[in-house]
Amino acid sequence: MACIRQRGFTLIELMITVAVIGILAAIAYPSYNQYIVRANRSAAESFMFSVANKQEQYMLDARSYAASLSTLNLTVPPEVAAKYAVTVTSDMSTTPPSYLVTATPGSAQNDAKCGTLTLNHLGAKTMSGTASAVSDCW
Repeated sequence: MACIRQRGFTLIELMITVAVIGILAAIAYPSYNQYIVRANRSAAESFMFSVANKQEQYMLDARSYAASLSTLNLTVPPEVAAKYAVTVTSDMSTTPPSYLVTATPGSAQNDAKCGTLTLNHLGAKTMSGTASAVSDCW
């Protein structure tokens, strides 16, 4: 009579596999979230540089800075608008005239490290978050 051999996994083997997958997920998920936050921040910064470029072009043509994105014929890209509120302010009463581009993260972004990003007419970059240096965010 032939001996029937059973195949399969034991409960212990299955539990070890589940534990290993859980540990890998616990390490990988926060790293993935950090990557997404950095990618969204990078998209916002890229748009802010586009706004600054348009402001300089507008200054050459109109001899003043634009007070809004609509004056520059710009709209915030959907991937940026979903995570950041981007605004432009200008002050023509100062010498020289100035502008400030601000990107404020929404609740979907959750970027406590860098917080609100700003870029001014001199190219100076700032952030309001907990990062130790501006270069950590820009």
